[in-house]
Amino acid sequence: MKKRVVITGMGVLTPVGHSVTEYWENLKQGKSGVAKVTRFEINGFPTEIAAEVKNFEPAKYIEKKEARKMDLVEQYAIAAAQQAVDDAGISSEKMDPHRIGVVIGSGIGGIDTLEKQHKNLITAGHNRVSPFFIPMMIIDMCAGLVAMRFGFKGPNYATVSACASSAHAIADSFKIIQREEADIMLTGGSEATITPLSMAGFCSARAMSTRNDQPEKASRPFDKERDGFVMGEGSGMLVLESLDSALARGAKIYAEVIGAGMTADAYHITAPAPNGEGACNAMKIALKDADLQPQEVDYINAHGTSTDLGDISETLAIKNVFGEHAHKLAVNSTKSIIGHLLGAAGAVEAIVCVKTIQDGILHPTINQEVPDPQCDLDYVPNSQRKKEVRAALSNSFGFGGHNVTLAVKKYQA
Repeated sequence: MKKRVVITGMGVLTPVGHSVTEYWENLKQGKSGVAKVTRFEINGFPTEIAAEVKNFEPAKYIEKKEARKMDLVEQYAIAAAQQAVDDAGISSEKMDPHRIGVVIGSGIGGIDTLEKQHKNLITAGHNRVSPFFIPMMIIDMCAGLVAMRFGFKGPNYATVSACASSAHAIADSFKIIQREEADIMLTGGSEATITPLSMAGFCSARAMSTRNDQPEKASRPFDKERDGFVMGEGSGMLVLESLDSALARGAKIYAEVIGAGMTADAYHITAPAPNGEGACNAMKIALKDADLQPQEVDYINAHGTSTDLGDISETLAIKNVFGEHAHKLAVNSTKSIIGHLLGAAGAVEAIVCVKTIQDGILHPTINQEVPDPQCDLDYVPNSQRKKEVRAALSNSFGFGGHNVTLAVKKYQA
């Protein structure tokens, strides 16, 4: 008998909300978080837009002296983690800290720190490189700092699989609890990549939208006029807990994690496998792991990046897995509103699945203006919709051919 795993806490920091409540309300309204980049001078870049986290106040979560020793990616992680821990009501002082772990994913880590410290090296010499450069940059430090903050001494590491990073973190945490290696896992992802080098790299790869004159319309997954993804940033964290532990302490339960599927395309560094083979297999494995029949799934939060090949590939994969039921499913893309949070995308989108199950409301996929004959599923176009959702899948796919599907359902005692 598999150990049941439930979600007892959540926290976010996103381009459209600094709390789960604010985030969810703006998603339901389809309020875009995309605008011209303000963090640095971007005029002249082919892409001048992104979905930034605006008005973030690190001092609400971190002492000023400590914040100076952290990259933005770590500050975001701590902010979302603090929300999730407070929401779940967990504490290393009241519980066995060795039974609480932390797994946090990030695709790129502290790239802002890397850029600034490299500039110091080139312009002022090696003595001007910060002694905190390495811990500010390395990806595992999000998990390390969060564990130190709360005194959680269970399994602790980072997952790095590009845009599937935080979905892998959640999948691993789910399995860790099922294996009884921990009772509680704080898990998710963080990303802060809106920097000159990141933007230049994705621009050179011609991966991002260049709709600079209409930022709020640039991210348009499954629309025929899509021209690339829009970079976002932020963090999402969830508290996963064994059902036994949650019931024993009287915790509120948002939903139940019931399955995870993880595959590789083994095909191309950026392009999806033909006909969405890897994505298809990830969904099939997640369904099998969850003991779900395809017709029992009501909703899929798509990876839906607004790229030409990616959106077609995912649509084909869904059809392959679900057959006729594919056209009865609701499929939406959170990235249409908040852009692509890269390594943090899986976590903030898993939280959307939980809120959808809770409230029975599907947020819209915005910017659905020109139908694409190759993308012909129900993408919840342009306005929210009421729908009872019993079980949902969340898809995350990353450069390198990494695929993760998470399965979540309404909790029933």
